[in-house]
Amino acid sequence: MNEEEGTRVHDHPVAEQLTDFMKTGWAPSPLDGITQAAVASFSAQRRAKLSAAYPGLRLILPAGAAKVRSNDTDYRFRAHTAFSYFSGVNGLDALPDSVLVLEPNDNGHEAVLFVHPRSSRDSEGFFKNSKHGEFWVGRRLTLEETQIRYAIAVRDVETIENFLADDKDALILRGEDRKIDKQIEKHKKKEEEFASVLSAMRLIKDEFEIAEMQKAIDASARGFADMVRVLPSATAVSRGERIIESAFFGRARLEGNDVGYDTIAASGSHACILHWTRNDGDVLPGDLILIDAGVEVDSLYTADITRTLPINGKFTPQQRQIYLLVYEAQKAGIAAVKPGANFRDFHLAAQKVLAEGLAAMGVLPVSAEESMKPEVGLHRRWTIHSTGHMLGMDVHDCALARKEQFLEATLEPGMILTVEPGLYIHADDELFPVEYRGIGVRIEDDVLVTETGCRVLSQGLPSHPDEVEVWMSNLSRS
Repeated sequence: MNEEEGTRVHDHPVAEQLTDFMKTGWAPSPLDGITQAAVASFSAQRRAKLSAAYPGLRLILPAGAAKVRSNDTDYRFRAHTAFSYFSGVNGLDALPDSVLVLEPNDNGHEAVLFVHPRSSRDSEGFFKNSKHGEFWVGRRLTLEETQIRYAIAVRDVETIENFLADDKDALILRGEDRKIDKQIEKHKKKEEEFASVLSAMRLIKDEFEIAEMQKAIDASARGFADMVRVLPSATAVSRGERIIESAFFGRARLEGNDVGYDTIAASGSHACILHWTRNDGDVLPGDLILIDAGVEVDSLYTADITRTLPINGKFTPQQRQIYLLVYEAQKAGIAAVKPGANFRDFHLAAQKVLAEGLAAMGVLPVSAEESMKPEVGLHRRWTIHSTGHMLGMDVHDCALARKEQFLEATLEPGMILTVEPGLYIHADDELFPVEYRGIGVRIEDDVLVTETGCRVLSQGLPSHPDEVEVWMSNLSRS
């Protein structure tokens, strides 16, 4: 272990006598009863598919390095999705600078995982190295323990430069590890294709992934309940949106690794700002609050759910009218999710309902049918974003897959996606009567494509306005 790497400018020198003393008097601390992780058999199957696609090539998937937040303070580490997907190493065990290598052999590839070993008590690193030492960051798995848990060959990451020094033909997920990037010859087009393949392989979820997604969604539903419970506290202070945000973050850290993305807690007209993450607004009775949030569990699968709630527990007639239009649009979108359907179908189904509703309200200057033409699209003034995306280990999952594999593809069983129509009437929008201005509504659920249609994984959270009001009332009394 590099002792200098983990030192800081304000650290005081350690006397040699203290160094010797620190190595003595420690009891053994093995992890007894360590067993193979549930994901190990699934990650082995994923590696086999990847191996078959690239015979004879060395494949290198770095986990990435710790990212600096400020000076010598790093953000909480989150391994690259491809590394975790193919290695199986989850959020709690994943370490900065780890690398998964698929080394070609006569049978395809051997998987070798390079990680920082445990900083044992007979080394100086365990108390001197602030990046990797156990006194600083806690107990980590030994190489042997990692091998048992993830059923993969494991080596010390300090040996990887020598391992890769033979200049064997290789493809790397570039941009995640500067040292290894310098070692491996750049093949821009091949590497772009490689990144696309790694992304597209995650389009169909296996049994483990579906179960982890359900776990993330169920935890997120409890997080939404937490946010409803703190609404009275949020209305009592300025910048109450942050009370809402913090309630969900507590649930994410309790039941998972982190939030899957920055929580949107958008009250009042802030709901019309699609990616409102400042969350510094007041939470006022009589307004709506749009909350878009998802727990990322330890395996790095994340939910992505949006609900728009009346802060005082009751929708006004105008709020309910807009909300019901979005609700019906989502119902139409979900009904269009089925195997063999085009990915665009559920978006168009939801958009058709929204366009018809806007035309009926008299704000659309053309007919709904005319507006739905690709070269027109005037209804999109109030619903500019797409109606959904793939979901998994990344909130916008499989984003590097080719267009014909994603946007222009047909849906298949095992895909998980969001259905999330919205209508946003900005406070300065004079095309709407004044009583509607500042209303923003989005309803988002996470949907699994099945053999016969689809299943809404987030159906445990109510979405019909009557059910929302009852749910909020019950939570206010609990």
